[in-house]
Amino acid sequence: MKLRTIAWIGLATAALAGCNLASTPDPTLTAKDREFMSLAPSGNPPAEYGRYIVDDPTGQPPGTVTIDTFKNFLYYSLPNHKAIRYGVATGNEASGWTGEATVGRMAEWPRWMPPSDMLERWPHLRPTAEAGGLPGGPDNPLGSRAMYLFQDNKDTLYRIHGTNEPDKIGQHVSSGCIRMRDIDAIDLYNRVHVGTKVIVADKAY
Repeated sequence: MKLRTIAWIGLATAALAGCNLASTPDPTLTAKDREFMSLAPSGNPPAEYGRYIVDDPTGQPPGTVTIDTFKNFLYYSLPNHKAIRYGVATGNEASGWTGEATVGRMAEWPRWMPPSDMLERWPHLRPTAEAGGLPGGPDNPLGSRAMYLFQDNKDTLYRIHGTNEPDKIGQHVSSGCIRMRDIDAIDLYNRVHVGTKVIVADKAY
């Protein structure tokens, strides 16, 4: 390991230690999870976008998911004013949509179907749509898990999901959905349920 890399890790660790962050253990993985994740693209987002227990800045009751699309953090509120904070990737469309939703559907290694507006922008995806979408797997853009956001029992077409581009976590790069590292998507998936309240905030925390 190069000295510059060692120095960067030391600085990052010191910075995180001063922010009252506590790491959390990884979730238990299935055999399919282990197989697909071993084949998925790898990437290392900045340390601040890891998974940590923090003081909850949202003021929401336990079990609520709050997404800060300004700073690219997702908070899962816990008892005693704590939260699990995950780094996410968002996009301009996600930043423009705010409000409340609920988790209306959940899927493991979900099939991806390009939405109609994406097909208009990128016609090369039409064969994928005509084939019934892309099966779940390590190259699927929805990654390991998907949590589909609904309002008034209707699909908003926004999702919280894993990603095959983990190096983009912390950036505004998606087509509107909320991307997480696959391991983090699994962790959140294990904590939420259909009906979980999700807030896409119109402010930074």
